[in-house]
Amino acid sequence: MRAAFTISAAALVLAACAPTGGGGTPGMAESGASSARQCFNVGQVNNYTRGRQDQLFLRVGRNAVFELNAAGDCPDLDFARQVALIPDGGMAGSRLCSDDRARVVVPGSTSAATVCRVRISRQLTEAQVAALPPRQRP
Repeated sequence: MRAAFTISAAALVLAACAPTGGGGTPGMAESGASSARQCFNVGQVNNYTRGRQDQLFLRVGRNAVFELNAAGDCPDLDFARQVALIPDGGMAGSRLCSDDRARVVVPGSTSAATVCRVRISRQLTEAQVAALPPRQRP
């Protein structure tokens, strides 16, 4: 199910990843050597889809797709019209990089919001995105 991605004001105040030596354009997905961390700005996430029970795919900007893995199931995610992605950590910012941790908040329709802890795994290549089943492509 495709849904809009929203960001709460708190997400902009919470931490993101430490700056990398890449010097890329802030907020843009970075690619390069396999040892370099791949980053994105939370404000540029415009869609998501669910893979397995513990897996999310984010569309960032026009072409970047990132894989996130949850620490268990994220209930209600299939039915959510919007979710919030909140970076974990202690520094201000809204940038997330591979191996960073964050929370996905799914508003509940009849109960409190559900919070899922996730890890940003990687940015997928064009070939990896094309290989996803159509319903899993954000």
